[in-house]
Amino acid sequence: MASRPPRPRPSGPDHTRGTSISATVTEARLGPVRQTYAGTAEFPPLTRAYTEVSQVVRETGLLRRTPWFYTMVATLIALGFAGCVTGFVLFGHSWFQLLIAGALGILFTQVAFLGHEAAHRQILTSGPGNDRLARVLANGVVGMSYSWWTTKHTRHHANPNRVGKDPDIEIDTISFLDTDAASARGLRRLITKKQGWLFFPLLTLEGLNLHALAFRHLAGREPVKGRWTEIGLIALRFAVFVVPVFVFLPLGMAFAFLGVQLAVFGVYMGASFAPNHKGMPVIAPDAKLDFFSKQVRTSRNVGGGWWATWLMGGLNYQVEHHLFPNMPRPYLSRAREIVREQCRTLDVPYTETTLWRSYGIVIEYLNRVGLAARDPFDCPMVGTYRRV
Repeated sequence: MASRPPRPRPSGPDHTRGTSISATVTEARLGPVRQTYAGTAEFPPLTRAYTEVSQVVRETGLLRRTPWFYTMVATLIALGFAGCVTGFVLFGHSWFQLLIAGALGILFTQVAFLGHEAAHRQILTSGPGNDRLARVLANGVVGMSYSWWTTKHTRHHANPNRVGKDPDIEIDTISFLDTDAASARGLRRLITKKQGWLFFPLLTLEGLNLHALAFRHLAGREPVKGRWTEIGLIALRFAVFVVPVFVFLPLGMAFAFLGVQLAVFGVYMGASFAPNHKGMPVIAPDAKLDFFSKQVRTSRNVGGGWWATWLMGGLNYQVEHHLFPNMPRPYLSRAREIVREQCRTLDVPYTETTLWRSYGIVIEYLNRVGLAARDPFDCPMVGTYRRV
């Protein structure tokens, strides 16, 4: 491994609680006015760090395709869908149908995990084959636009948590940067003030939002590769899934069925992706970081072993996934040991915590960012007496 560089000075919010290797605790420096971003001075470049760990991973054979694993996963998901269809028929006009709707929300999320892995070339040996599979899974089963998602996700992988380059921290209903929180007005400002506590309730709308983004993207004027293929696949999904719900169920029950399915799907998707980077250091736009440092320092793993891997589709090994995006899910746990050893050698913080603790970090971070939406001169005591 490489020689040990000077210990970098930590920066950013507290993300090392749990079982992080480094004893460094990076305290949050968010405030109602100013958020400090990590840069080259805090994270000095490391030479050959990624080359060395990548060589070990390749020699260990952890980038080989695992068709047996993905065949098993696909079979289990297909059996799950078959069970839902059977239950849908047997329950008839019963409110127990909402249980089927919840199960479908879970299954669609599991399919989204497979689409994510296909897009990263983890499943098939052929690049075009993986693309076709990912497009069918994303558009034809989940109802998302593959072209929209892959463009956004590629930018995220290239520059995770970097201001101005990572679309996952761009302004939305939720603000991930203090400057965005400070610019909030109207309803968004009210949400931003308590956005940490509102984050998970808002995820109930994320499923609907993902479908809306797909329609907006495919109906836009910008060039879209495979536009009509994606539109055709989404139309087929609508005919196979949505239409029968309204044909065979009473109208009110049909809307409730669709609402539960979308809510479960949105919460499950958001709860799987949120722990990965939120609350980790935010990188300054002009920072010059090496690939290893950039990916490791901005990513957080979730402990738990095999159950977390099944629950989160391998996203619990976020550090390893960002270092080796095309590594199949079954090998991520073995790669973890190699990456941890390299981090020990280089004294680079390797962050891993529990699932519940990661959610606590996300809520805490978002609430701190949300302080920027409040009036910095508004004294809480004055506000209290003002209402008396």
